[in-house]
Amino acid sequence: MSVMRDRMLRGELYMADDPVLVAGHARAQELLHRYNATRHGERGERDALLRSLLGAVGDGVVVNPPLRCDYGTQITIGDRTFVNFDCVMLDVAPITIGAACQIATRVQLLTATHPIDPEPRRAGWEYGRPITIGDNVWLGGGVIVCPGVTIGNDTVVGAGSVVTRDLPAGVVATGAPARARRRIDERDRVEVPER
Repeated sequence: MSVMRDRMLRGELYMADDPVLVAGHARAQELLHRYNATRHGERGERDALLRSLLGAVGDGVVVNPPLRCDYGTQITIGDRTFVNFDCVMLDVAPITIGAACQIATRVQLLTATHPIDPEPRRAGWEYGRPITIGDNVWLGGGVIVCPGVTIGNDTVVGAGSVVTRDLPAGVVATGAPARARRRIDERDRVEVPER
């Protein structure tokens, strides 16, 4: 039982130096160390470590190391999602990634935040807001998703964008802060060759 862990899970102010949180973080870092040290051909070992680390992992998920996270247990990834190298997922609040997503290199999913008020921030208080990414979302290289953001199904976020607010389904969004620039429509259709 941990008051601070319970506060963290409810999205309230908490202190990360709580022994239960410190132990959970240490567990995740040990699993990450082992995961990030796996060789390309060790897919079975990599998959087993990922399933031990994260809250839920769908079928056909690929996460290229290195991966960084706080606890792992608040991260869920849907079927057939691909996460490329150097992803950072700060999961002091839930991170939910849908199915068939493409997460490019150096994407950051940051649920952790701090009070604007300088006194509690100086004292070490923090909190988190969940991130939800719908199905079939493509986050380009270096995208940063800020605390509390939801991105709708089928949306594409351009490389280097900073997502500070929710994005609807089916749009192309770019910029810092990211804004929906246009709907995905017929001009985006491509002929898919036979396999």
